[in-house]
Amino acid sequence: MGVIALVYSVIAYVLFFASFLYLIVFMAGDMTAFVGAPKTIDAGSFPLAGAPAALVNIVLLLLFGVQHTIMARGSFKRALTKIIPPAMERSTYVLATVAVLVLLYVYWQPMPGVVWSVGAPLWAGALTVLYFLGVGLVLVSTFLINHFELFGLLQGWLGFKKKEPPKPVFHTPSLYKHIRHPLYLGFIMAFWATPHMTAGHLLFASIWTIYIFVALGYEERDLIALFGDKYRDYMEKVPAIFPFGRRK
Repeated sequence: MGVIALVYSVIAYVLFFASFLYLIVFMAGDMTAFVGAPKTIDAGSFPLAGAPAALVNIVLLLLFGVQHTIMARGSFKRALTKIIPPAMERSTYVLATVAVLVLLYVYWQPMPGVVWSVGAPLWAGALTVLYFLGVGLVLVSTFLINHFELFGLLQGWLGFKKKEPPKPVFHTPSLYKHIRHPLYLGFIMAFWATPHMTAGHLLFASIWTIYIFVALGYEERDLIALFGDKYRDYMEKVPAIFPFGRRK
């Protein structure tokens, strides 16, 4: 079973990393036109032609949120590990994320109405740079905590070695000393930094930004339950997403 858990975790990780790379291209739209992707947030074919675009897209975005919220709950994890080994639980979550992302890419219906379009090359370039800084911040943030644990590879490796995962230790490396959730900040930057904002992109950015703030509440309750007063003190001293304003 240890070998199966390791192979399963590697497959899940590779598929997720590929879907994440495609997400970068998908959200960027014209900013990554040089890639020649068949589908982006603003262009490409879709199987549900004739269906209300806004409704289809909202359902796809909510599906992502529901999957993430339910599968991240401790009660769901406990139920799942009665069916599969604990070493495969995180990788199953990762594979489910890949599935909903693929559905998003395939069925998303571009809504090309222009909300804003920045024609000045300097400002368009600045927004493009900001987009890639946001994407970079997301990736860097995963390595600052534990990239391989976050995406299930560590659990698969420990399952292969027949070792128990270490107990969680509260620490605040680098960026986490200044904001509690730099990963979320990176996503928000990537959602909104574009020189060409369409109606579809605006819908995407709005719903996923709302979801981030909803998910933040659930995540922080879990972290308080795990780390207690250490995390409460951290919340008092360090802002959540933006490095200014109220702490909580």
